[in-house]
Parts: sequence; C-alpha cells; structure tokens
Amino acid sequence: MQTTAGVLCPRRCRGVADVAGLVCSFLLLLWPAELGAQGHSVRGVVQVEGSGEPVVAAVVEVVELGASTSTDGEGAFVLSGLPAGAYTLKVSALGFGAWSGPLTLGSGSGGVVEVALALAPIQIPRITVLLGRTRLLGDPRRIDRIPGSAHYLGPEELEGYRLAYDDVHAVLRRVPGVLLQEEDGYGLRPNIGMRGTGSDRSSKIAVMEDGVLIAPAPYAAPAAYYFPVVGRMEAVEVRKGSSQIKYGPTTIGGALNLVSTSIPYDLKASAEAAGGEDATRKVRLKVGDSYRNMGWLFESYNLRTNGFKHLDGGGDTGFDVQDYVAKLRVNTDTLRPVYQELELKAGWTDHVSNETYLGLTEADFRVSPYRRYAASQRDLMEAEHRQVQLRYFLRRPGAFDVTATLYRNDFQRNWYKLQNVAGRGMAAVLESPDRYPAELAILRGADSRPGALVVRANNREYYARGVQTVMGLRLASEGAIHDLETGVRYHQDSEDRFQHEDAFQMSSGRMLLTRAGAPGSQSNGVSEANAWAFFLQDQITFGHWGITPGLRYESIEFSRTDYARDDPGRTRPAVRRNASQVLIPGLGVSYAPLAPVTLFAGVHKGFAPPGPGADEATRPEESINYELGMRLRRPGLHLEAIGFVSDYSNILGKATLSVGESGTGDLFNGGAVDIHGFELSAAYDLARGGGAGLELPLRLAYSYTRAEFRTSFQSEFEPWGMVRAGDLLPYLPAHQLQASLALEYLPWAVRLEGSYTSRARTVAGRGPIPPGQGTDADLVVNLSGDYRVVPWGTVYAAVQNLTDATYVAARRPAGARPGLPRTIVAGVRLNR
Repeated sequence: MQTTAGVLCPRRCRGVADVAGLVCSFLLLLWPAELGAQGHSVRGVVQVEGSGEPVVAAVVEVVELGASTSTDGEGAFVLSGLPAGAYTLKVSALGFGAWSGPLTLGSGSGGVVEVALALAPIQIPRITVLLGRTRLLGDPRRIDRIPGSAHYLGPEELEGYRLAYDDVHAVLRRVPGVLLQEEDGYGLRPNIGMRGTGSDRSSKIAVMEDGVLIAPAPYAAPAAYYFPVVGRMEAVEVRKGSSQIKYGPTTIGGALNLVSTSIPYDLKASAEAAGGEDATRKVRLKVGDSYRNMGWLFESYNLRTNGFKHLDGGGDTGFDVQDYVAKLRVNTDTLRPVYQELELKAGWTDHVSNETYLGLTEADFRVSPYRRYAASQRDLMEAEHRQVQLRYFLRRPGAFDVTATLYRNDFQRNWYKLQNVAGRGMAAVLESPDRYPAELAILRGADSRPGALVVRANNREYYARGVQTVMGLRLASEGAIHDLETGVRYHQDSEDRFQHEDAFQMSSGRMLLTRAGAPGSQSNGVSEANAWAFFLQDQITFGHWGITPGLRYESIEFSRTDYARDDPGRTRPAVRRNASQVLIPGLGVSYAPLAPVTLFAGVHKGFAPPGPGADEATRPEESINYELGMRLRRPGLHLEAIGFVSDYSNILGKATLSVGESGTGDLFNGGAVDIHGFELSAAYDLARGGGAGLELPLRLAYSYTRAEFRTSFQSEFEPWGMVRAGDLLPYLPAHQLQASLALEYLPWAVRLEGSYTSRARTVAGRGPIPPGQGTDADLVVNLSGDYRVVPWGTVYAAVQNLTDATYVAARRPAGARPGLPRTIVAGVRLNR
C-alpha cells in the first residue's frame, strides 16, 4: 500500500528518565531475540513523496504493541516477532508529515509496505510543553499520553476569534483551571494564575516563549511588567499537573508557553489590517521562506488605540504597541541520517500606554464607570523589550535529539504614575471618601496646595540571560517504550531600581510641577539571582499503562544591594544574600482500558523561591499537589474532567504596587493553605456526520476553585489583614465558565462565545462579601464572523462585550476598575 501524508507529524512523547528507567530499558533491549522469533514480521520502505528518495532514520511504530524500529540508509525497515492481530502502523520522520494506516498480521499477511512522506516544517519538540501539536478534535494520541492536564490552542483557534484587542486573558478563558484577573481591560499587564495560585502579574506560574523563560527577571523579580504580544503567536500551550515540574522555578500551578510564528516550509506572506472604535488600528505583517539549507521569517505587529476611558479635562487613555521579530535558520539536508540546524531569533517591542493605577470610588463608578480622575493625567508607561535566542538542534538515528538554547532578554520601563494625594494613599481615599473629602476633591481636579500630588517615576531595568540544554532519547523494546528527557539550565537575572518622586499642584484641573525629585531618591538598589536547574524524566509506556516519574533540582543564589537614597553614584552598598536549594519530585500515571478513555493521576511537589533579600523568617512557598482525572475522546467529541488538591505548607504574599502595597517587595508568610477544585472541558461538533462541509463546534470550559487559610494570624500584608482559619483567599473567584458555538460553512464562519466569572473578594474573609471588598460577577459575550472573499483573502468583523456589560473587574491597587465596554472592529486578512 502507498499513502501520502500531508499533515504535520505530532512529535513523539517527551519524557525524561531516572536511573531505574534506564536500567529497565537496557534489560529489555537485551531480552533474547529467539523468544519473539516465532511471531510475524512486517517489512517496508519509506520514501519522499514525488522524488522517491529514501527517508533515512524514519521511526516506524506498531502503536498498540509499542514496538518500533528505524529505517536504514535505503529507507527500508523490518519489524519481527510480532503476534497476530489488527494494529496501527505509524511512520514519522523529522521534516515530514506523519503517516499511519491499518496493519493486519496473521495467516496470509506479508508483502512490502510502501510509505510516501510529504515534506513539512520541522518542529523542535524541546521548545514546546506538549508532546504533539494536535487540534482539540484532532488526533489525540500524543496528548493523551500525558498523565496530567494539557491544553493546546493552535493557529485556527487563535485566529478564529478576531477581536479588537489580542488579550491573552480572552485566549486563556478557553482553558479550565486558569485563573484570570482583569486590570486595564486590554490585558496589557496580565494577571494569570493556575489552580488557585495568586494571579498578581503572573508571578506564580512559569511563563515561556518558545520554551525559554520570558519574564524580565523570572527569579529575582517575577512580578514584572512585561508579557509577550499574544497577537503574534501561532500557538498557546498550558500544562498543569505532575509532569510540569520540568518548567520551574515555580512548580505549584502550571506552565504557560507561547509559541511564536515558525519559519514556513515554502514562501508564505500574510497581511492583516483592522480598525474600530476609539481610533483603534491594528496592522500585522509576516513573510518567510525556506530553501534547501536555510530559512527566514520577518514579522511585525502594531496596535494602537485612544482608549475607552474618559479623562477629566481630556486626554489620551490608550496605548501604542510595536512588536518586531526576525528569524534566520541554517540547516543540513533533511534527508541525511543526522540532522542539525541553528536558528537565530531576535525581537524588539516598544510599548507606550497612558495607563494608571487610580480607579474610582464606588459611587463614581456606578454613575460613570469609564471616567478617569484628573489626577491621573500625567500617568504614562514607557517600556522597551529586546530578546535574542540562538538555538541549536541535533537529531540522530535512534530517536535521539539535543536542543541547546542561548538566550538574553533586556527590559527597561518607567511607569510614571500617581502615588499619593496630600500624604494619603490613593486606596485609602477611594475606599473611604467620606473620611477624606478634601483629598478626593483634588483627585477630581480641585485646586490644591503645591506638592499635594506625588507622582513616582518607577524606573527599572531588567535583564535575564542563560543557556539551557535538553536531551531526548527514545528506548523501545518488547512491551515497553521509554521516552527519556533530561535538561540543565544556568540562568542569571537582575532588577535595577533607580526611582524618584515628583510633586505637583492641581490648578484649574491641570497638574503643575512644583518639585522635581533627584534620581534614585525614592528607591535605589539592585536585586540579582543566579540559578542552576536540572531535571530528569522518563515517560514509560507499556500496554494500557503509562508511568511518568520525574525529578527537578533548583539551586538559587539571591543578592539584594541597597544604596542610600542620597547616593546616586552608588558608592555605599548594603548587601543581603540568601539562597534556596530544593529537590522537586513528581509522578504521573495514566491508564487507558478502552480506546476512547484515559484515566490519570499525579502527585508532585510545588515550589516557588522567596526572592532576593528575604530574611531568615521568610520561607519558600511549598505545597504537595494532587490530581485525578479522565479523558474521553471519540470522533468529534472530547471530554476531560479533573479534580485537584494543593496542600500548601506555606504561601507567600509580596508587597507590590499592583496589589495596593508600598512596592517594597517585602515578603509575608501566609502559612498553611488548602486549595481544591474541579476542571471540566468539552468539545463536540454538533454537525458531525451531516456532510456538505458544515461544522458546528461547541466548546465548554469550567473551573471551580476554593482556597482557604488553615491557620489564624495577623498579617501586615494588606490583602490578608486579620486572618482566621477558614477565611477564603482574595482574588480567587469560585466559578469560571466559558462556552462557545461556531457555525462554519465555507466561505462563511460565525462564532459566539460567552465568559462568566463569579464574584471574588478582594480582602481575605468569609461569608457575604462586604460592600467595596469584592469584584462583580460578570458575563461577557463576544461575537465574530468572517467571509472568505477569495481563497487568499478574508474580511471579518467582531464585537467584544456584545451586551455592553458594566462590572467592577478589580479593586486593586486603588479603587474600582472597569472591564472593556462594547467595542466593534472590522478588518481584512490576506494570505499568499
């Protein structure tokens, strides 16, 4: 038989081995060959589609038996000693689409299997967090091997909902167990948590781009103010559960990996232009090509808007983001047994936003939720991010590969924003306006004395650099497959604070500078981290079972150097040092008793380092995490249900400006915390079997989370305050629900989605949420549609917040803050 594969090959299972796994594998390899000699054989040849050239080192696998081999220099293969029966034969090779077909062994079987593989873009498995790139309703075999929660949002899903603003919050609502806290309505500075971890500035999860930590200083200052532009990504991957320990340093909640646009196999070019309300304009361009031994890509993304809030006295409340990425690859011939490539990726992002931390009083919010007080007129964020990655990849016969990445990220930002009024903190004034009427009047634009308004220049510089290497090896023998993976990373990062405060007077609604602060006079210091990380993991598959033991080790050295505020030359350092070493084990088990059903369970240690300058009383954040779940996959149907428990021995709070604290970065122990919950995701094509090209995909994602303190204590951390055992943690909504329904009938497509989030308290407590201490429950509905005018051109329109729902999305750091109002956008997309 001869069949052509034109789809991208899902990458093989990725795992890492412990010593026991290696010993077991070698023993199985040495098993006497004579014991299987009485079975059946299958032989064949694998060639390149069209040319007939042999494909060397292609992996040939009898899926149900776990038996595999590789093709020789002529593209030939032989598998012997196989029992009679009906199986699936799968063939995959680097740089080719996968092929699979039925295989029957028994009386009368034989002959030569001829397989033709089509060329396809090469995917590097070690830069992704999943085992394969499959659609939600597509081939599930690779993802189903994972003994834990795993979700992949590919290009079709990311481009299917073309909304006005590419907000990562809107994207991640489709993944259960991901907790999101809105702040500015645009998702400029996301707040993402997983399974009950805090969401402040996404500091409690591992955030990566192409498998590399992307926070400006992921060890020294993870609660930073940069997040990759999700609008230029081709995929988003989310991993939770025991096997996510590969992606530290934080291993409690999960890992989020953003996959940038890959270099195309042949010449591809696309352009997208859109416009909408509030003078919103978006332009995205990308072009790339590959040749025999090289490839390249250039991509640009530009988005700007005047903003949806109305500043007292007039002014811009929007933002302007410019993002550029270039890639260059050189490689050996893909048909050779040993394949190597070297890829250089460089990126630059410029970000300017007229954004503030100043919200509204409860009364003002209910009258005019999109108002901005006059005292925020000077607030401005200016930021620049530069990244460079040099990645080397080697693949040898026998399913062995090495991926080594050298990386550096630089980030500078200065958020110039209001700090206090007449010596009062903004949060105190907005929470108790009757106590501070004079201060509130100044915020609204009333005349003040000189220096009544203090604006802080939060000037900071970051860098992160390092090198990481991951090696993968597949060992297959009769009855078992070991997907081994081991990795090492050396990483350095730093946060440099050099901040000052200026004083202003409010006069006739305008802020006039009355005193300029000296550079470094508010905060003057450097925090640094040096870290070694190692991991070892083995994904063992035998019969219906899969076992994935793993181990991670982190050794981190922190330093914090403080300088006097009157020492801009930094001549008198005061240095504090601390360190953390931790061993992080994990174990996942999966069992597939029936073809469409997989059961899985896992347990792993959760860990988050304390950070620079922590005193002896500050303990790391640690937990033991458990999960139990099942997957059901049938043609056109996917169902996944998971229960989880996170048993914290200590949880940490950090005094950042974004939570309404002073911004010192001081850490607070929260003691024992119990978090448990339930996740459900489902997808079903209502039109399956209807024919005529009609699709009606229905998708659902639901999360329930309950997080409560197990001890009583008094905390100086404002969001906790006086805590009694049984109090619920702040900013953790109990219920999140996202549902979507699409009607796809070429050339038309219409998509409707709704997202619901229950109320969340903003201060720890129990019982009914007191007025002014909670967010609103919200239901946001989005509608989008597109029409393919020609095969290479599509027009589209979208409405975010179709019902124009108004709700308090957040109360931190100061006052009530709204979500995005109804916003309409239309655009055109061209692909060649």
